[in-house]
Amino acid sequence: MDPWVSLFSGGKDSAWALYRALERGAPVERLVTVHPSGDSYMYHVPATELAGLAAESIGLPLVNVRPADFDATADPEEGSGERGDRELEPLEAALEDLAAELGGIGGITAGAVESSYQTDRIRGMCDRLGAELFAPLWQAKPETLADSMLEAGFEITVVRVAAAGLDESWLGRRLDADAFAELERLGEECGVHLLGEGGEFETLVTDGPHMDRPIRLEYDTEFDGMRGAVRITDAWLGERK
Repeated sequence: MDPWVSLFSGGKDSAWALYRALERGAPVERLVTVHPSGDSYMYHVPATELAGLAAESIGLPLVNVRPADFDATADPEEGSGERGDRELEPLEAALEDLAAELGGIGGITAGAVESSYQTDRIRGMCDRLGAELFAPLWQAKPETLADSMLEAGFEITVVRVAAAGLDESWLGRRLDADAFAELERLGEECGVHLLGEGGEFETLVTDGPHMDRPIRLEYDTEFDGMRGAVRITDAWLGERK
């Protein structure tokens, strides 16, 4: 079987896709992280610099993809579809190089939940590479996914917020059962998606059953009254208690 590759940002969705692939015995041999230098239509942006620590804890080599600033290179007449296609190009080029190195890619994991914009492009890329797309979160019930992540032992930390109802107290907060219950309430009151699919919040998985050691963080928070982020000042692999 050709080796698999995991599209990995360090956030909960890509980490869950990787975990489920490993759980079923898929031969994942590389993690691939895209590091956007600005805003992105296709990729998770915050805290991707911690993917290296996560990869070390998981025990898999990491391939970093560092494209030029997507905004700086945009054509003023460019539509959102063209933008997504352009953002995919550096990832696909990196995977083509990786396929040559590995002798082929049998499967690619992706943490897509509801976004056809992202999933259709990744599926097309997989077809061109001759690889199976493994997207275990795709169109699953958010409540089921949240429960499954907690039951598996995922430690999920909020690193960015941008929605009504999500104030500075959410920055650095661990998503446990109480937090998900609050997000369900905010969904009813403010339209916040339980998993942040609308960009309401972004996360970092700091521990899980696929990791040998947890990621520990020191950070400050920045919040302007509407949106905010964790500014990480130090990060390291700790020991489990």
